[in-house]
Amino acid sequence: MANIAPEVAYLVDASGSDDEDALIASLEDSTAIDAFREQRIQQLHSEFTRAKAQKSQGFGSYTEIKEEKALMDLTTEIKYAVVHFAKDDFARCRTMDVHLEALAKKHFDTRFLKMNVENAPFLVTKLKIQVLPCVLAFIDGVSVDRIVGFEGLGYTQDTFITKDLEARLLSSGVVQRAKATEDAGTSSSSRWKAEKEESDDDDWD
Repeated sequence: MANIAPEVAYLVDASGSDDEDALIASLEDSTAIDAFREQRIQQLHSEFTRAKAQKSQGFGSYTEIKEEKALMDLTTEIKYAVVHFAKDDFARCRTMDVHLEALAKKHFDTRFLKMNVENAPFLVTKLKIQVLPCVLAFIDGVSVDRIVGFEGLGYTQDTFITKDLEARLLSSGVVQRAKATEDAGTSSSSRWKAEKEESDDDDWD
């Protein structure tokens, strides 16, 4: 959806609706794009068709993968993939889960995946994963960015919001357009502070 026109992108993102006819009607009511209406309607139809196909393939959801080979296959078969290497009993990993799940619902061109490090000894060693959470961004099977802990996110080392994570993924090219509109991070970051003593730095060797 990187090349979709801004007017169409706005209507698709803002509506949150699966009703293609309603969105086309919105386009038809817009005087600002009269000269391009037919082209925009065709674009919108094409994007809806593609989004539905993507959804049937697991896009639009945050999915836990249980086997290393399955994860390796996905990251090479899919153009854009974000993988969270995690442990469920780490507070920071649970915080990261909240943000990734929110982004997965908005970015249909990118697969958002989770792998428990206990199920991935080979990848943990190969990718030199030592601190959790560890989020890797892949484009065409090649790692283009690595987020260790909450490093490089937000204004402090301990908290961040969904838009912060989205901005980081945008800069790496693994997501294509800003869509995060709600702060899914406020409650989760507060919860992380409350749980800090439970899982101090989440170092994992």
